[in-house]
Amino acid sequence: MDYTKDYKAERKKVAGFMRRLYKQRLTTTSGGNISIRITDDIIAITASATDKGRMRWKEVGLMNLSGENLTPGLKPSIESAMHISIYKKKKDVLTIVHAHPVFAYDFTAMKSKIDTTLTAEACAILGEPLIVPYALMGTAELAGLVSESVLISDILLLENHGILATGKSLLQAFDKIEVLENAARMTFIVELARNKSPLSKARIIEIEKHFR
Repeated sequence: MDYTKDYKAERKKVAGFMRRLYKQRLTTTSGGNISIRITDDIIAITASATDKGRMRWKEVGLMNLSGENLTPGLKPSIESAMHISIYKKKKDVLTIVHAHPVFAYDFTAMKSKIDTTLTAEACAILGEPLIVPYALMGTAELAGLVSESVLISDILLLENHGILATGKSLLQAFDKIEVLENAARMTFIVELARNKSPLSKARIIEIEKHFR
């Protein structure tokens, strides 16, 4: 079956959010990838070797969860196995955004936690991000580590690699990446100033009860 023209609306959404990710300086021209679950067996995912800042819907490929490329004219993302592994492992994940925002990226290189207790917004949207040990990009090892980690947290700091967020919509996953980058900036600033006043334990419990 020729899938080239199928699922145009879903592929347009993916391309639009990738351009938005680049515009907000949350990733690089060649870095990052976005996918969306279309059916129980088919996903749309940004293709490799494309300009992320100018991506169009025809540059978003289609794959099934067996790893088959349904758009042969496009080269699958190097991280397609990671995305597929997540969708197989956690059925309620509908979207995945993997990006390289500079400040949050720094924390993956320092193996340090981003403090999400500095603002109510970060606490409510992010909870506690999880640091995932390093594995070579594009490998089965990385796919396995990440898919196990999403069972614990929907925000992952991939050591020396980047950030990954899952969600029930593209907007939700994108928002997590953006809020995480802001939280990373704040963490850096307050640590530098040595003047930190995080949310109290009682306030964190209250937020988790109402929002998480």
